Amino acid sequence: MTAIQARDGLIVPPGHGKTLTTAAQRVTFKVTGEHTPTASTFEVEVPPGFDVGAHTHGHSEELFYVLEGELDVLAFEPLVRTPDRWRDWESASGERAVRATPGTLILVPPGCPHAFANPTGEPARMLFQASPPPDHERYFEELMEILGSGGEVDHAAVEELRRRYDIEQLTPLRHSPV
Repeated sequence: MTAIQARDGLIVPPGHGKTLTTAAQRVTFKVTGEHTPTASTFEVEVPPGFDVGAHTHGHSEELFYVLEGELDVLAFEPLVRTPDRWRDWESASGERAVRATPGTLILVPPGCPHAFANPTGEPARMLFQASPPPDHERYFEELMEILGSGGEVDHAAVEELRRRYDIEQLTPLRHSPV
């Protein structure tokens, strides 16, 4: 007979977790690969003018849930992947980018082009899950180093980072404060 050992759960109060902050983004790690093999969970503050750029992941699944504010989002394969403005994309069924408000959930399977941007003058906040961990945890740590270096975004460094973490960048990451 095999003994089954129960594990304790995890409670992360508001304001707790490892937080990484730059002018371009604020990410708080709520659940990591240290806690579960299922998914990393983050609280992300998206400042005005931040655009993650359209991209895909070959192996990761992502889930976004808007808590506060508004974001332009998409999660579909466009008829044409233009290299600059994902907000102009359209799917074969006529889908276009939408304005996500609090309560909107976006599920992104592996291989699906997706993006989010904050076109408003106010910060937005979302809960973000990425499966499997810990790739997004490491990615965020390294991305925040690049974004926190000051000045213009080093697009070559972001491109190299994304390549290492199974991210195909389709349109540029941008941060132009509103």
